[in-house]
Amino acid sequence: MADPKNTIAFQGAPGANSDMACRAVYPEMETRPCNAFEDAFEAVTSARVKYAMIPIDNSVAGRVADIHHLMPNSGLYIIGEHYQRVNHQLLAVPGTTINDITHVHSHIHALNQCRKLIRELGIQPVVHADTAGAARDIAEWSDKTQAALSSSLAAGLYGLDTLRDEAEDAAHNTTRFVIMSREPHVPSQGSTEMVTTFVFRVRNVPASLYKALGGFATNGVNMTKLESYVDEDFVAAQFYADVEGHPEDMLLKLALEELQFFTHEVRILGTYPAHPFRLAIANGNRKG
Repeated sequence: MADPKNTIAFQGAPGANSDMACRAVYPEMETRPCNAFEDAFEAVTSARVKYAMIPIDNSVAGRVADIHHLMPNSGLYIIGEHYQRVNHQLLAVPGTTINDITHVHSHIHALNQCRKLIRELGIQPVVHADTAGAARDIAEWSDKTQAALSSSLAAGLYGLDTLRDEAEDAAHNTTRFVIMSREPHVPSQGSTEMVTTFVFRVRNVPASLYKALGGFATNGVNMTKLESYVDEDFVAAQFYADVEGHPEDMLLKLALEELQFFTHEVRILGTYPAHPFRLAIANGNRKG
């Protein structure tokens, strides 16, 4: 049995891109596959694992469905972020040639991200729950007419051949993950570049969101993400935001105070170091 204090959970089958992200950030930890995101969150809350690696956005597919609803109610905290380059590979059982393939299996996002290859080969896409699960099925079926779009890790785990590397349409295909923990791990102020993630609800009055966000503009706080979610009455009930900085930074502190004046239920989900990928993009934009 793996040591819970040295295990990190992810959603998907072994070999998924989330599995690769876990191994990239915590190479010394065991990885634990979970059928659903709820299972990954529960594994952390029940102390069966230490962390969970959760995908939140993809540069091609956009936000990952349901995550923003699940995170605020999980009782967990974001302690870090990771950007993973997604490299889809066309996998098949050993001895298969490109001309043998009639169908390709993968997650809906992976299939959509590899449309050019699918159209080029004239093969039929088949939706699966996740990329690594598709690779596992292909290995079990041992049918040369069936292929999968999955990762290099899955190819190794399931003994499949790679018929086409970098099968994705977009070279920038990148997924942002957040690392969830039972306890917050807030770096000391000024120790590094940081991101603070929080959720809030606006008061049901005209221009409430405009007024609530005014403090970030007047204090020069950069907001890198803002998304809204509706309740059963289709009224914008909750907002999810990422901003640069530490809550104890004077300008961010002032902005959060002004936010609380116009909103209710402001809750910080985590303050954590900015990933080098984020910093590189930010520096490139400033130079541009």
